[in-house]
Amino acid sequence: MDVSRLKRALSNIHRIRRTIDSYEWWNCLNHAQKVEVSSLYETGYKINFVRQVKQSSIVVMSRRGNQVIVDQDGLVDTNPDIKIRQ
Repeated sequence: MDVSRLKRALSNIHRIRRTIDSYEWWNCLNHAQKVEVSSLYETGYKINFVRQVKQSSIVVMSRRGNQVIVDQDGLVDTNPDIKIRQ
């Protein structure tokens, strides 16, 4: 595969990716979480799920097997003590 075809293929994949604010759970997040989740999303993290607990929510994201959590204050825990069902 030549370089130009590879660039075109990667460009198409990039365009297919949804914008982060189009996800149905986006409105469940506060401003601090939206800022951090957007930043992590741009670096390749994928949103696994959003967990609602009473009046707050946490966002669980992953990239290449590494998991992070964004809490209600927008703080990122890069070493969460959680187990996710497969």
